[in-house]
Amino acid sequence: MSEFFTVRTPPDAWQLLRQHFTPHIRVEQIPAVDALDRVLAQSLASPQDLPEFPRSTVDGYAVNAADTYGASSSLPAFLTVIGEVAMGRTTAIQLGMGEAALVHTGGMVPAGATGVVMVENTQTVDAASIEVLRPVAEGENVIQIGEDIRTGDPILAAGHSLRPQDIGGLLALGITSVTVAVPPRVAIISSGDEVVAPDQPVAPGQVRDINSYTLAGLTRRAGGEPILYGIVPDQREALEAAAARAHAEADIVVLSAGSSVSYRDLSVQVIAGLGTPGVLTHGLSVRPGKPTIVAVAGGKPIFGLPGNPVSAMVIFDLMVTPTIRLLLGATEQPKQQVQAKLARNIASSAGREDYVQVRVEERGGELWAVPVFGKSNLIYTLVHADGTVKIDLNANGIREGAWVTVFLH
Repeated sequence: MSEFFTVRTPPDAWQLLRQHFTPHIRVEQIPAVDALDRVLAQSLASPQDLPEFPRSTVDGYAVNAADTYGASSSLPAFLTVIGEVAMGRTTAIQLGMGEAALVHTGGMVPAGATGVVMVENTQTVDAASIEVLRPVAEGENVIQIGEDIRTGDPILAAGHSLRPQDIGGLLALGITSVTVAVPPRVAIISSGDEVVAPDQPVAPGQVRDINSYTLAGLTRRAGGEPILYGIVPDQREALEAAAARAHAEADIVVLSAGSSVSYRDLSVQVIAGLGTPGVLTHGLSVRPGKPTIVAVAGGKPIFGLPGNPVSAMVIFDLMVTPTIRLLLGATEQPKQQVQAKLARNIASSAGREDYVQVRVEERGGELWAVPVFGKSNLIYTLVHADGTVKIDLNANGIREGAWVTVFLH
């Protein structure tokens, strides 16, 4: 095959993929307690007011706030205690003028009360009376009915990834099950005669399989379900069989290695044989990761990633992760990032995007991004890095001391 190929910018490749790929989101209903990090498939509204009764935020005495106006330690307000509100129960107590009731944090505030005075700001006179040493305002130390959320208010929108606090909020409303997107199945195929399993000894010329497991981790982080198809030798028949099986069983197929333009390149032919429209682009204007394949076959996205681990992980994050999020119907989540000063010059060439690994260090109260230079087949370039700095397509590099955005790993 030709030794040359036409590259596209990542945005152009993504647009081309979207023109040929329509995501179909599968859904399931699961217990809310098991839904951490799952993506909601339908929007939710509150079925009730929360709280459903006025609650005290402190230990103290429910009072008519007007009875405490002007109270001080030198001239306290004298109130009659007519009872105590038991925790976890309704109360029939109704306050009149000059009356108070003992309440506890989270307990119901009785009818007639407009505020709660903290117990520290009272003084017991006898079993049936107290002195209030400072005034309280109306509504002070009280959570009103529906103050947290009201019936019919929107809670969470479809596409939202559920956080621990979200699950707590749902359970507080009695919502014990949710409809979520089913994680898309991502087939991961590693190829190469030189690649061996991580638990095997390596002979001269061999390397352990890194990409299967790093890409599986990225898949889980994105919300997908990785399916590992093992190591396939550099034989067309073997790769065709593995790719056909993966295409039939998974929602996304990722081939690692074999995407470079050389006489041993099998990925393009194998991917082209999976169905139409086939290969959309072979080559992205990025470094690392230029010899990337983007394809769609039978309605399923197919990606051929370079075998070098840094390249594979950069391209996975750039192209495969957003595809997984499409199949989840997930709203876009901003990446964690920090601003830092660049510790060294970074060279680049106009016409491509560069992704440079950096280590973040604090120096004199400022954050600095220290480039971790290394070839794209060196996994410890990533191990020693905290994040990535992107150099834009038309930039010629970034000078030392410039402020940069570090996208954290």
